[in-house]
Amino acid sequence: MPHSFGYRARTRDMFKRGFKEKGPIKMSTYLTTFKIGDIVDIVANSAEQKGMPHKYYHGKTGIVYNITPRGVGVICNKIVGNRYIEKRVNLRIEHVRHSKCRQEFLDRVKRNAALKREAKEKGERISLKREPAQPREAHHISSGGNLPQTIVPVPYETTI
Repeated sequence: MPHSFGYRARTRDMFKRGFKEKGPIKMSTYLTTFKIGDIVDIVANSAEQKGMPHKYYHGKTGIVYNITPRGVGVICNKIVGNRYIEKRVNLRIEHVRHSKCRQEFLDRVKRNAALKREAKEKGERISLKREPAQPREAHHISSGGNLPQTIVPVPYETTI
């Protein structure tokens, strides 16, 4: 039996709304401000069919390049063959949310600025480079006072 190759083919689980997230779209979705250059995640909201992305872009991250009254333009990278092509996708804001991919970096910038300020007040130098995780303790085997032990199997006994 032939199957369909439509625009929303095989998206039954992909576009499904989450647990306790069904119903009308929250007002905070419409009150979110987007600026050019913001990093956003494309997540289709099936409650609004207008301005919905193609299933390929669901879950992708891109950069806002254009803003219109009800939507935003997002630049995404798409793998075609052996190369990346920059695609420009126009979406309504119901299908876009701010990405948290830079949050760890921004937190680290603030933390480093505070550490730098404290070090300057104390008059000492501080290294702000990220170090790989060091071993928790020194791994060495002490051979002092350890005599070799001979290990033999326990004899088999039947107790009937």
